[in-house]
Amino acid sequence: MADRVIFISWGTVARGREERALEVFNESIGFYGRLQQDGRVESFDVTLLDPNGELAGYIQLHGSAEQLAALKMDEEYRRLQVDASMIVDGLSQIEGSTNEGVARDMVLFQDAIAKVPQRT
Repeated sequence: MADRVIFISWGTVARGREERALEVFNESIGFYGRLQQDGRVESFDVTLLDPNGELAGYIQLHGSAEQLAALKMDEEYRRLQVDASMIVDGLSQIEGSTNEGVARDMVLFQDAIAKVPQRT
């Protein structure tokens, strides 16, 4: 089961770049689908948000730490991220834990709490 995630989010599409934005989005979805078919990621989720002036959507790529580390070095992945950076505002990639990885990270948090004086 996947215990790591890459959260890719974006904001507003640059005016006049809408057609290219749709092309890059479709290329990305196709690429992520191939990654899943090839077992290079466990799964991915796509979310498009209602207009809100902040965040237009996000994609979550789920996999192991090894899968996602390899993905971040993949030339096609990197090219798609560069392409996206030219046509949307606020492109962001954030790594995190999911599923069993959350329990592992909570141990780190609990250890850190033990080192901080608590107020009563």
